[in-house]
Amino acid sequence: MLFDLDGVLIDSTPAVARVWKNWAIEHGFDPQEVIERAHGRPSLSTIRDFLPNADHQAENQVVERREIEDLEGVIPLPGAKELLLSLPSDCWTIVTSCTRKLAETRIKAAGLPLPKLLLTSSEVTHGKPHPEPYLKGAKMLGLDASHCVVFEDVPAGIRSGKDAGARVIAFRTTAGDSELNQAGADWITKGCSTVSAQPVENGMLIALSE
Repeated sequence: MLFDLDGVLIDSTPAVARVWKNWAIEHGFDPQEVIERAHGRPSLSTIRDFLPNADHQAENQVVERREIEDLEGVIPLPGAKELLLSLPSDCWTIVTSCTRKLAETRIKAAGLPLPKLLLTSSEVTHGKPHPEPYLKGAKMLGLDASHCVVFEDVPAGIRSGKDAGARVIAFRTTAGDSELNQAGADWITKGCSTVSAQPVENGMLIALSE
């Protein structure tokens, strides 16, 4: 079971929006366009899109520092903590577009358990929607991605999971059903509160309550 972080396990939307809004205004871009482009993708990718000739690493460090400092409203989404605590520790991980430092900060701020293994943008060359994150996330668990289920909330993440060969359960926490379907989600549900899982021979049985 491969979980995205923001919008799947935690609600960091207000903090993310504040950081990117201020960044966009400082650089003369439309805040809403920047926020929409940034969601579900590595911050470095967004910076490269809008500032192709800038010092991308320096800009990324500024954004990361602001996101780490702004934890107001970063909370677990309903059912997230209960679901993670119910799972065997070797059957799940988090695959996020955050940097490692930011991901660990947000996971701790939300009071969620840290997985034994964690894959962040710091460990990949190509971020979502490229399949690399979920291919590597599956490999960390010793599995082929085709034997994994991905939990996502935005089209970029869904495409990453599908192109890796996994099945994808999409949550309605960020995007509408039409966007989630168009991206290729196999199932759509409300969120972690509607998901349950239990070990079975050679895997996990995942059930959705809606």
